[in-house]
Amino acid sequence: MRTPVSIVTGSAQGIGRAISLALAKEGAKLVLVDIDEKRLESVGREVKKIGSKPLLVKADISRFEDVERIVKTTIAEFKRIDILVNNAGFCSRRPLSEISESEWDRLMKVNLKGTFFLSQKVLILMKRQRRGKIINIASLAGKIGGIAVGADYAASKAGVICLTKSLAKEGGSYRINVNCVCPGVIKTRITSSLSKKMIEGYKKAIPLGRIGSPEDAANAVLFLASKKADYITGETLDVNGGLFMD
Repeated sequence: MRTPVSIVTGSAQGIGRAISLALAKEGAKLVLVDIDEKRLESVGREVKKIGSKPLLVKADISRFEDVERIVKTTIAEFKRIDILVNNAGFCSRRPLSEISESEWDRLMKVNLKGTFFLSQKVLILMKRQRRGKIINIASLAGKIGGIAVGADYAASKAGVICLTKSLAKEGGSYRINVNCVCPGVIKTRITSSLSKKMIEGYKKAIPLGRIGSPEDAANAVLFLASKKADYITGETLDVNGGLFMD
C-alpha cells in the first residue's frame, strides 16, 4: 500500500499538533506547515521520535505566494499529495461592534481565503491522481454563531463548512473525498484564556461532561482520512461531546 503524503496546516500547536502526531503514528509522510517556525520545529522533533521524517514548511497561508510554495515544495519532495488537512486559523473574541475592517480582513484571509486557495491548488493535483482526501477544520461557532468567540470567526467557519460541500461536489467524480470536522469546546491555547467559571459552565452543558481534547478532534480527522470513510463526502462531523446536536 502506498504511504499517503499528508499536508497539515497550522500544525505547530493545539489540534494541528495532535493531528500531525496521529498521522505520524499511522505512518503518513508529513508536510507540516505553520507560520510559527520555533513551534513548527518542536512538532517536527516530536514527529521524528515517532519514526516519520517530516518536511517542515514555514508559511503564511493568507499569502497566495506561500500557498503556491507549499504545493510546489510538497510535489518536489514527494511527487503527490494524498491528504490535505486545512487546520490553520485563528480565533477572535472582539465584540461585534468593535471589529474593524482590517481585523475582519486579516481573519478572513487566514481562516477562509487560505483554506480556499490551498484546497483549489491541491484539488487540481488530486484530480490528476483521481484520488485524494481533503479535511477542513471548522468550528461549532460556524453552526450556531459566535458567543464566546467573535462574529467574524463564526462567519469564517460557516464559510469553511459551505466550502467543504462545494469542494466535495467538485471532486466527487474524481474519487476525492472532502469533509469537515467541527470541534466544540476543546482544551487548547485558545480556550485557556476562558475563565474557570465559563469552563465549568460548558462542562455542565456538555452531555458527556467534559471539555474535548485535541486528540478527540485528531481521531475524527484520522477516520475521515482513512479508507473507512471512502463513501463519505461533503459531511460535517461534530466533535463537541453533544453540546450541539443536528
